[in-house]
This record gives sequence, C-alpha cells and structure tokens, in this order.
Amino acid sequence: MACIKENDLRHLINILTISCLLTVLSCEQPKTITSDEKIEVSDNVRQTLTDYYNDIRELGLTAEFKYLDNSKDFFWTPPGYSSSISYDSVATILNHSAPLYQSIDNQWDSLRITVLTKELAAYTGRLRSTMTDTSGQVFKLKLVETGLLIKRHDGWKLLCGQTATTSD
Repeated sequence: MACIKENDLRHLINILTISCLLTVLSCEQPKTITSDEKIEVSDNVRQTLTDYYNDIRELGLTAEFKYLDNSKDFFWTPPGYSSSISYDSVATILNHSAPLYQSIDNQWDSLRITVLTKELAAYTGRLRSTMTDTSGQVFKLKLVETGLLIKRHDGWKLLCGQTATTSD
C-alpha cells in the first residue's frame, strides 16, 4: 500500500473541500420571486409584446430584429415548418420577405404570460394577422403563438418559440 505524505493529504482535502463547496453553490436554488416582482415582469413582457407588434405595424418586418435574441440559444418554428430554425435563418426570411409587404397588422385576441424568473417568462396567445402585399392583396390569418422571452441588458427578447396557423 502506498504511503500518502501529509502535504499530499492536505492538498487532497483542500481540493475535495473546494469541489464540495462548488457543487453546493452550483446547486443553489434560484431565489423566489415575489408577487410584486411577478406583476412587474408580466407587465414588462406584455408591454414588450405590444411594442413588438406596434413596431412591425409601423416599420415592417425588419422591426422584429429589435425583439429577437440573436444568441446561439435562439430558435423559432414559423408557421408551416415542422422543425425550428436558427436566428440566421429567421433573419434571412425577414430580410427577404420585408420588401414584399406594404403593411402587417398583428393583434392579440388573447395573451397569457407565465413568469418563470425575473429574467425569463413564457407566453402563449391567439392572434389575428392582416398582411397586405405590395400589389394590394390582403391575407388574413389566425395564429397561435407560444414562446419564451429572456431579459437581456437591452430589454426583453424573444428566445424561442413557435407560431402556427389555426382554422378557428
């Protein structure tokens, strides 16, 4: 059996102590969020989603960029897609489609927000979309959308989600 020197044993104990401390700290549960904080987060998220559609109405599809989280964690499943796409793919679609429409008007029929933390909220809702292309043709859609918003240094951003058409 090999002998362990006293210095080696102290070193091993220090490493184990630090490892245990790091393990405990990394497993710390997030602090609870108060009712007032939930209301504040919910109000901020609702305002962000309202501003999002107002900006699209006023500025067109490229206004979406202000509200999309351009991190590697971003993904979205647009209407008609069977799987999610990356931020870069969404950006390509928006840049290609923006010149094709003279107006887009999205209106929430219902919107439910669930606050998860001070920096993360889920939402789901039904909306109506009226899109007018450059030839004047009008397209009306009923949509359902579910997603997550994350709070970044420059505001709330859409992190991931899905939008689908619905018939009712």
